[in-house]
Amino acid sequence: GTGGSTASSGYCSQEDSDSEPELFYTARTSLGRRPRRRQPCSLPSPPPQTGVSQNKDGSYTGFIKVQLKLVRPVSVPATKRGPSLQAGRPGPRSQAVKRRTSFYLPKGTVKHLHILSHTRASEVIDALLRKFTVVDNPRKFALFERSEKDEQVYLRKLADEEQPLRLRLLAGPSEKVLSFVLKENETGEVNWDAFTLPELHNFLRILQREEEEHVRRLRHRYARCRQKMQEALATRTPG
Repeated sequence: GTGGSTASSGYCSQEDSDSEPELFYTARTSLGRRPRRRQPCSLPSPPPQTGVSQNKDGSYTGFIKVQLKLVRPVSVPATKRGPSLQAGRPGPRSQAVKRRTSFYLPKGTVKHLHILSHTRASEVIDALLRKFTVVDNPRKFALFERSEKDEQVYLRKLADEEQPLRLRLLAGPSEKVLSFVLKENETGEVNWDAFTLPELHNFLRILQREEEEHVRRLRHRYARCRQKMQEALATRTPG
């Protein structure tokens, strides 16, 4: 079912689609430019066989495809077996995780999500993390809109309240016009609240080692300068 009347959070289904819908309804001609902020859903009824259905409350349900391009490892609960990339039944993310293990997601990992037209970008991130049982803070990640034009690739970070399915519908079926990518949230400022205590202690140890190495090199540099000056002084006679 569409789950339009039951998913108040906007996340429609825990199920994946193994294949991407062949076609998405294009509403650009009737709605104008794509919105950059959340707006009331007023999409017209899509034609049949588009992978999008309309719910009784006027919202829409459909699939979006998200490519995961993470350069750092993610944390998952420690298990006897390695973490599976198959979507399983997610456990509550609010439970405390005492033991963790980290692994790198394979390059080119793609997930299809079944969502509503008013599902927000922040909810899409939460859903992706649940599907991989990732226990990292969601604020470490960001959803990006990717587009290609004149052989150039453009990325735009989506605000938390933006609606990916609505953007997908308005952009049309071409992935060159619009696709979605999950990446690390590089804001230029480190959000230390997003890290666990063990991670913070590890960072402090790394900083201490770097500081000690920097001081050692600096002392060695000045010691060599002092030695050269003393040698120069020794070769000179007074007067």
